Amino acid sequence: MGIGMDSDRDDGTRVEWREWGQEAFDEAAEAELPILLSLTATWCDHCHEMDEETYAEPRIAANVNDSFVPVRVDVDRRPRVRDRYNMGGFPSTVFLAPDGSVLTGAGYLGHDGMRQVLDSVRTMWDTKGSGAGRVPRPLREDNPPAGDLTPDVESAMLGQLTEAYDETAGGWGQQPKFPLPDALEFALKRDREMALRSFDAVSANLLDEYDGGFYRFATDPDWSGLQHEKLLDSNGALVRAFANAYLLTGRDEYREPAARTVEFLTTTLWNDAVDAFANSQAPGETDAHSLDATDREAAAEPPVDDAVLAGPNALAIEGLATYAAYTDDERARRYATRALETLQTDLIDEGVVTHAHPETVSDGASATAPLLANQARALSALTTAASVFDLDILSTATAVADATIDQLRDGDSFVDGPEAGAGLLDQPLRPLDSNVALADALLDLAALTGDETYRTVAREVLASFAGASDRFGVQIAQYATATSRLLEGPLVIAVGDEPGSDLHRAALRMADHEKVVVPDAATVDIEPGVETGTARVILGDRSSTIAETPTELSEAVQSVLD
Repeated sequence: MGIGMDSDRDDGTRVEWREWGQEAFDEAAEAELPILLSLTATWCDHCHEMDEETYAEPRIAANVNDSFVPVRVDVDRRPRVRDRYNMGGFPSTVFLAPDGSVLTGAGYLGHDGMRQVLDSVRTMWDTKGSGAGRVPRPLREDNPPAGDLTPDVESAMLGQLTEAYDETAGGWGQQPKFPLPDALEFALKRDREMALRSFDAVSANLLDEYDGGFYRFATDPDWSGLQHEKLLDSNGALVRAFANAYLLTGRDEYREPAARTVEFLTTTLWNDAVDAFANSQAPGETDAHSLDATDREAAAEPPVDDAVLAGPNALAIEGLATYAAYTDDERARRYATRALETLQTDLIDEGVVTHAHPETVSDGASATAPLLANQARALSALTTAASVFDLDILSTATAVADATIDQLRDGDSFVDGPEAGAGLLDQPLRPLDSNVALADALLDLAALTGDETYRTVAREVLASFAGASDRFGVQIAQYATATSRLLEGPLVIAVGDEPGSDLHRAALRMADHEKVVVPDAATVDIEPGVETGTARVILGDRSSTIAETPTELSEAVQSVLD
């Protein structure tokens, strides 16, 4: 099995790492020493390099061991620590006071840089002690700026995308170049030419033509400087994005990257021991990716971190379910439903999503406290699966939604997790991206169940951040998507048939990737008059006539949109 404990992956380091927890902070307080917090990831080449080159140097290791309490954290296993202490990438080298406040921080440090920083921090600590610590700004500014939700939110985001669009290389921004699946999907409905050129750039530059799957990002404006790690969460999201591009265009150039990525996820990243997806694949040998097919076949397989994490698995389930909905691909359907069963059976208990499958990690990452990102991603996967596979899944979806609202809602928005734990984990953090993802999923749940309570909560969440919406960057394009769906719809297609019927399959293939399809609609309080063999289209307060064939359904969709 893959790498488990935060402290297992030392790669020759001589530092005496402690695990994250109150015990390490108590030790620092008793010894009156600062903490050196090392944030790493199993897929991070520079993290391994820093272990081998910096932390393995005897004098540096001795200095760290004698003058600091060193703590090692894997950022995938402990996302709340990552979100409070990330210095802009990994590795992050963060120096803390025993109360968890930040003294200073940096990214990768070589021999000389580390010696200078260690001396500087030691001098700072001797001079000011804990008084030199600071609480990061997102924790000091607890309440987001609320505002009104208007169509201006959508137009402002489109303006942001247009301004950041790279006319030469495609995509948004100059460097580094990330694929940004939420931005791809937002643009797909609002500026298709810009979106498709960016899809083309992502496919041409980040797709591994040999093994399938997408690399994480490129460092340079022209998409060169590839970082060859492959993460489950980004690949799951890109399967969905490319499937949606295929839905709207019908072109195989968008279906094929999704298909290749489905193959990668269901082979290389499949953890057969627990029937779910592994977390990531590291880059492996630095030059292996430039070899021809024959030589690459003989090269060592890059290592896989077999940890099964709930949030990334939910993204993969949603991506595969979406692809199966549009293509009837049996492989995507089979693996999506297998992973969904594991998610529901092993990782969700009374609506609370466990962060990691306990059989695949060996530390506290499998704790059962709800984390907002996991709750939001699981809810989105469950609503998609209910729409595509089986409406009975809604019972788990509503349990997840209700538990999230009950345990993490604070005012009109949500905190990232329980306000408890070592360091600054007892300080509230309201992550915009996870709040938006939850709001978007709640809109789907409201459409599937007919329960307007979820729509009301979604509206309040989105409005609680609206005062700053004109400043949101393209990374938060989902905020504009969710706001648009709230104000205008979303488009709902209520189908009287069970999933898999011709009418249900036709509804899934209607060319609006932001729609919600409700199978077995007569069993929920959606729209009266929908019986077996019929369907109706609803958009806001508009409703179509009853449709009985795929052709009539297409006409009904158009009549509501016109």
